[in-house]
Amino acid sequence: MLKNRWEKKNISLLAMGLVLMTACTEAGKTNSETNAQTDESTLRRAIAQKIVIDLRYFCEQEPVDPPCKKPMTTLPPQLAELVSSTGIGGVILFADNLTDTQQMIRLNHDLQQAALQGKSGKPLLLTVDQEGGRVVRVPRHLGTSFSGSMAIGATFPEHGPAFAQKTGEVLGRELAALGFNVNHAPTVDVNVNPQNPVINVRSFGERPQQVAELGLAQLKAMQQQGVIGTLKHFPGHGDTATDSHTGLPRVEHDRKTIEDVDLLPFRYAIEQGAVDMIMTAHIQYPQLDSSDIENASGEKMLRPATLSRAILTDLLRRDMGFEGVIITDAMDMDGIAAFFEPTQAVIETFHAGTDLVLMPVRLHTPGELKRLPQLIDDVLHAVQQGKLNKAEILASAERVSSLKQKYVSKELLSVQEQIAKAKGTLRHPEHLATEQALSDAALTQVGKSTITLPLQAQKLHLLMPDRSKCLAMQQALGRHLPALGVSCSSMQTYLPERDNQLMQDADILLVSSITPAQSAVERGGMEDMQLVQAEAIAHQDQQALIPQQIAKARASGKKVIFVSLRAPYEISELATGADLVLATYGYNTHVVPGTEANPQVHGPAFESLARFLAGKISATGQLPVSLSGTTD
Repeated sequence: MLKNRWEKKNISLLAMGLVLMTACTEAGKTNSETNAQTDESTLRRAIAQKIVIDLRYFCEQEPVDPPCKKPMTTLPPQLAELVSSTGIGGVILFADNLTDTQQMIRLNHDLQQAALQGKSGKPLLLTVDQEGGRVVRVPRHLGTSFSGSMAIGATFPEHGPAFAQKTGEVLGRELAALGFNVNHAPTVDVNVNPQNPVINVRSFGERPQQVAELGLAQLKAMQQQGVIGTLKHFPGHGDTATDSHTGLPRVEHDRKTIEDVDLLPFRYAIEQGAVDMIMTAHIQYPQLDSSDIENASGEKMLRPATLSRAILTDLLRRDMGFEGVIITDAMDMDGIAAFFEPTQAVIETFHAGTDLVLMPVRLHTPGELKRLPQLIDDVLHAVQQGKLNKAEILASAERVSSLKQKYVSKELLSVQEQIAKAKGTLRHPEHLATEQALSDAALTQVGKSTITLPLQAQKLHLLMPDRSKCLAMQQALGRHLPALGVSCSSMQTYLPERDNQLMQDADILLVSSITPAQSAVERGGMEDMQLVQAEAIAHQDQQALIPQQIAKARASGKKVIFVSLRAPYEISELATGADLVLATYGYNTHVVPGTEANPQVHGPAFESLARFLAGKISATGQLPVSLSGTTD
């Protein structure tokens, strides 16, 4: 009996042990599952923080006639929910999103609020392309946009980095007042190719050290105002004849040229410890990475820089010592999108070492919104499958987080407080004075002149690219040379019989030209390509008209003034018969608010030209690029 009792006791103890073991196993399993879920959630949040989306257009209902082209100027509930629920890292806005001061501030405020109240609890990087000159998103009549980088380059011999510093300060101050915290500028591509269709006057020039010093000065000044600057486009977009919006450029420089020219401005700024963000270029550099990648069509092709670990990690991180945030150029550009599916491109660029991917998927309709969480899922699966390194993804997200902690406050001013601040900042009289001073200082005379200044009471006929340039130049001349008789022909609406007679009645012909034609970057992006292509055809017609009119004027014994309003390379070809040749590097105009019924059109470059022709200023700028047939 004792034996039976002892056996029963042992059986009970064994059963209890099995129960305890089972309970411990289940508890361990539960803890393991919980840890896995926590780990996955952490990783998902990290991936989302590495994405910057485009909200240029949004249709709250699916458009009857796609694609959606309705500008998103107020934050709709669907997009607020998307920002909150996904915990994305940032947003880029375009000119279509920005209409007036109050609207811009409200939109940025609502975007930040959606992020702070959402899944991540972290503020957004609110980004914009506000380079000045060709590339400006804030309406020109509301902000100070300046003449652009090549104009600054033209002032370097006389003024050093002064205008780079001043423009960086003003751009940063005005963007911060609107709620932006990232500006995708300055461009430090060294423009050594006269045929460059997309960079040209967006560059400070062709001299690498000059580009480096001016880029660094503008970057530091911008960041001192609390706006993160972006050096672009790494490893250099200056020697291309292809626009990466429409194709995939290839740079055949040898390694020494790459070091001495393309990389120099980036390395210089990194060594100064001033760079927090660098943007990649969709461009092939066989001397930096000659490896192949399989594209969406199954074909092997040379790996572009944006998808290259050799370029972004081995070169930029390890060799050059960059510890900041790497952001891609827009991933919808044909340099990437024409060859790779969005998910493949994102996974490849993350593997290469990118921290932020810009505009990876289109989100312009309710049906498209699911693409963002799907992309995050796809990247998460890539990590789980070993295609991406988990530690690298987490470290990358931490770099983004550190950047936000350095520049972006979680404390939001009220919309009313922000509006009051902006009204005292945007287009401040001192900012406008700097804008005009830069334009005056950049004005460059190329070669000698046979025209006596100031112009006397005679007749001047203008041949301008469009009506707005006509009005801006006529009105500026009216202020500074009121006795001068001025007529104008727009090349957009040129009528030979009428306009030839106007020229015959004049004593002097002033011809202005804008070369090259507009690219997608000025309009805003890839969805503008039809407009860009149409304008290119019209531009070709204008370029053919210019030498004909110069020849007619010279045959009639008239003096000719030629003005290059954008890239001065055209001077070598178009201005051979001119008596006076000028370069402004800028051409932008805007209608002065409140004068729409009787438009008063202003543009700093036209004000500078009028002042020069009136003998009130000298042309002290110097060419920052070489022209064939000149020694400047």
